[in-house]
Amino acid sequence: MADQEQADIRLVLAKLRQEHEDYDAAINAMIQVGCDALRVQRMKKKKLSLKDKITQFEDQIVPDIIA
Repeated sequence: MADQEQADIRLVLAKLRQEHEDYDAAINAMIQVGCDALRVQRMKKKKLSLKDKITQFEDQIVPDIIA
């Protein structure tokens, strides 16, 4: 993988990780306020989807090496 491609992926990863943290903070705030459980569940689902995307990008950077 080219250095530029890897740098681009790392930039996307940083943005996704920040968004993941933002969702985490929003979910905690919603729970403290006593927001509707369905809304909290939807936010958690979006957060999990972000985590899956993060994992996919991390797998592109770190190749799967069979030892």
